[in-house]
Amino acid sequence: MDNDTEMKRLLFCVFAACAVLASCNKDEEIGVPAARKPVITLDSETAVYKVKAGRDLTISPSYENADDAQYAWTIDGRVVGRGPSYTFRSETTGRVFVGLSVTTAAGSASEELRIDVVELEIPAVSLAGADEGFMVLAGKPLELKPLVAETSLPTTYSWRVDGTEVSAEKDYVFMQEQSGEYTLRFEARNEDGEDAVEFGVRVSTADEMPFSWTFDRTEYNLSSGRAIRLSPLDIESTLDALYTWTIDGEQVQQSSDPAFVFDRTEQGTYAVAVVMTNALMSVEQTLTVHVCPPEGRYYRAKTAASSADCDRVCEFLPAPGQFVNEGYTAATMEEACAVAEKLLAAGSYVSLGGFGGSIVVGFDHSIDNSGGDYDFAVEGNSFESSSEPGIVWVMQDENGDGLPNDTWYELKGSEWGKPETVQDYAVTYYKPASEGMDVQWTDNRGGTGTIDHLAFHEQAYYPAWVEAESYTLRGTRLEARNYDQSGDGTYWILPPYDWGYADNYSSVDRLTNRPNSTAAANANRFRISDAVRFDGQPANLRYVDFVKIQTGINAKCGWLGEASTEVLGVYDCRVSKR
Repeated sequence: MDNDTEMKRLLFCVFAACAVLASCNKDEEIGVPAARKPVITLDSETAVYKVKAGRDLTISPSYENADDAQYAWTIDGRVVGRGPSYTFRSETTGRVFVGLSVTTAAGSASEELRIDVVELEIPAVSLAGADEGFMVLAGKPLELKPLVAETSLPTTYSWRVDGTEVSAEKDYVFMQEQSGEYTLRFEARNEDGEDAVEFGVRVSTADEMPFSWTFDRTEYNLSSGRAIRLSPLDIESTLDALYTWTIDGEQVQQSSDPAFVFDRTEQGTYAVAVVMTNALMSVEQTLTVHVCPPEGRYYRAKTAASSADCDRVCEFLPAPGQFVNEGYTAATMEEACAVAEKLLAAGSYVSLGGFGGSIVVGFDHSIDNSGGDYDFAVEGNSFESSSEPGIVWVMQDENGDGLPNDTWYELKGSEWGKPETVQDYAVTYYKPASEGMDVQWTDNRGGTGTIDHLAFHEQAYYPAWVEAESYTLRGTRLEARNYDQSGDGTYWILPPYDWGYADNYSSVDRLTNRPNSTAAANANRFRISDAVRFDGQPANLRYVDFVKIQTGINAKCGWLGEASTEVLGVYDCRVSKR
């Protein structure tokens, strides 16, 4: 290689090196690294944080290139923090969006994150009957089974009797040999808080147990020529009771039988009183009975303009249930009736909830008794494997005031008079401590249970327009025949009853033989001639003005929830073109 060629190579290398050095030194001095922008790494991969209301949440990101940095945490454009970490707290639930920016001489970096503020998981407590307290015979057990709202947190329990802890289990059996008044307290506690219920228990000997009775109402209307049975209900601790009945001060019956049949025919208002007397006390209840004009005085004949369908909802009082309060709001009985009217007018269903829930409808004319043919129909949504029978009652407007405040007559169905059919069955429902809890109930035959709150119906199940802490529904209960066909709780069957009930897949009184697999409107037909008196004898009504449908079974079907009669319409068969 000659010297000239070697020199050219050397010069090329020098020029290349200078070019590289010149390029590297364009923005910074040779040997000094470039300043880098800050980098934020949140301590949540999703940038979503969750905190309970009233609790602190500290967010502590990690940073790179953040020497001498300035920090800014913002909510809705307002600066709420100036440090590398931020502690958040809110007393109200909801979503909050937080901005974070970090600034140095080399530039800025920013992130947006979300904070979900959720409710505390306090274990709400509910115990049926605690508001009134309990009474129990000395030496007899009192089983106490409170409901405690489920949470994701470990929960502990404590029972105290007169301040002394007696149990750490959720359920407790109280029993005392010594009569007297006792104060019981149940507490449920977790890390989020606690809830408690405190109540009294009166322990008595047999002769100390207080007498009690109830009356479904204190004022009655009936047409002249008819009779009604008057009787106290849910009688407790009568001992050797004697019942004395008087009409306008004149004694008409004295017996150990509490019931009295009133059959005066002369029109007018009567003061009827019953006095219960036993070895310990005497208790009186006064009733008012109005004997109205004979049947037919307030009959309203249909005209060419008469509507086949019911034209108003007079009362709507469901039992608690998964469809109660769903999709509508009602704070009073008047508002609840308006809601039910709109649902029926739209062809939608009105759910009556568990046992005893009812709806009362009226018409713009009296519905005639044909003497044996079907007179009116009630639309439900029964199908082959789902019958939720509703007992049907009818009433004449006996006093002519346009209100359903007269005498109800039950329509006899296929189950009437059977041993498993219970007349005068009553269930008391208790308002739960929180919306998401089961609704407890007790009945007048010593039974207890719950209307289970299902995850896919989140609203409160207790009717919003019932202000009382408990309410009682009374009627006829049919035998529950529902069963789990699958054996693993996935497929429940509610078999039909032969005839005489609403929302019932009957082969006798349905208007169609279609399977109705889509649970569409599906009518059952009824005869006014099936109306019976209190003693089971025919009521012989020429016509009716009001119809009541009432859930007739007390049953639930696992994940499907409670059995509840649904009503989609009520109409006069001889006016309807259906």
